[in-house]
Amino acid sequence: MSEQHPRITREKKTIDTMVHIYCKGHHETKGDQLCSECTEFLSYAFTRLDKCPFQEEKSTCGKCLVHCYQPQMREKVKTIMRYSGPRLLLRSPGLALHHAFDGRKKPQTLEEFRKKKPQGPA
Repeated sequence: MSEQHPRITREKKTIDTMVHIYCKGHHETKGDQLCSECTEFLSYAFTRLDKCPFQEEKSTCGKCLVHCYQPQMREKVKTIMRYSGPRLLLRSPGLALHHAFDGRKKPQTLEEFRKKKPQGPA
């Protein structure tokens, strides 16, 4: 298994923290527990990040021009982020600042990304 880029690791930590904030606020879970619905969503989000074609070059998922989330899951992540985003500033200001900075990156199209990516020997 190849090692993940720090950008993807940080993105996973951010979504994990946001889902925990949301679940605790809406599903009244205790401690570090998640309900089954939030556990399932978090697993889905991690899978999407693992398969992201941009990896370390990615902007935030919300600004990405390639939407890899299913429509229902896109709505769920928007709901989670609307609730958790402001609270993330208090719970983990470092992650919140990184997320805000990453969100300012101009998203690439897949074609732009492929043109930039070095091609291996033929």
